[in-house]
Amino acid sequence: MSFKNRTVLITGASRGIGKAIALRLAKEGANIVIAAKSTEENPKLGGTIFSAAAEVEAAGGKALAVQVDIRYEEQIQSAVQQAVEKFGGIDIVINNASAIQLTGTEQTETKRFDLMQSINVRGTFLVVKNCIPWLKKGTNAHILTLSPPVNIDPKWLGPHVAYTITKYNMSMMALGWAAEFKNAGIASNALWPRTTIDTAAVRNLLGGEVLAKMSRTPEILADAAYYILGKPSAQCTGNTFIDEQVFAAEGITDLEKYSVVPRAKLYQDLFI
Repeated sequence: MSFKNRTVLITGASRGIGKAIALRLAKEGANIVIAAKSTEENPKLGGTIFSAAAEVEAAGGKALAVQVDIRYEEQIQSAVQQAVEKFGGIDIVINNASAIQLTGTEQTETKRFDLMQSINVRGTFLVVKNCIPWLKKGTNAHILTLSPPVNIDPKWLGPHVAYTITKYNMSMMALGWAAEFKNAGIASNALWPRTTIDTAAVRNLLGGEVLAKMSRTPEILADAAYYILGKPSAQCTGNTFIDEQVFAAEGITDLEKYSVVPRAKLYQDLFI
């Protein structure tokens, strides 16, 4: 399926995985809606909706930069309206925006719990809800959510239950939408990496430079997303994909080019 002139709305696309997906689809001629919060660059994080949009245009796509905090439905509605006015509709929604804090119950502040719930769960739900009328009219419509297979091993629930349940909620919504919108021709899948990915979150919150060097680049998820979103929506829905599985299905087993440090020992990501 061609991506040319198809419109993709990506939350949290000003940097990291979201931006990598935006650039990958831009190379195929897609229209990209950069729906994120950053309008001024944070030195620790890098990137704004405007810098990401410029990169999208340079890569061959058309871009619309919209400041959106997905905790606020009116901002989501405005972004959807602007996307439709500029590009005529929405064909793909990518739920990438997420908040993370890997703390135990006693160490998790109420405001942080609420933040993760309001972005990861409520925000993701509201983005899809407001895009559905346009996805129903879209070309080979897809929803792709960056969240893991649901794994109720205590290993993942015990250390940081507040974060874990929000990511599992995202995956359950992805599976629910696959069933709910199957007859409308809208695919819904989740995607998660086998290894840690070199993002600002990994460098600043999780493991610093050491973990970054044991990670893969965001481009592995961008390429995986490209393969998923290129499939006919009726034939590729209701999956919680791991990136390596996507490549294996395409006959690709050598993923060395995605390693930050060539031949480094890779660190397995959460929930795997």
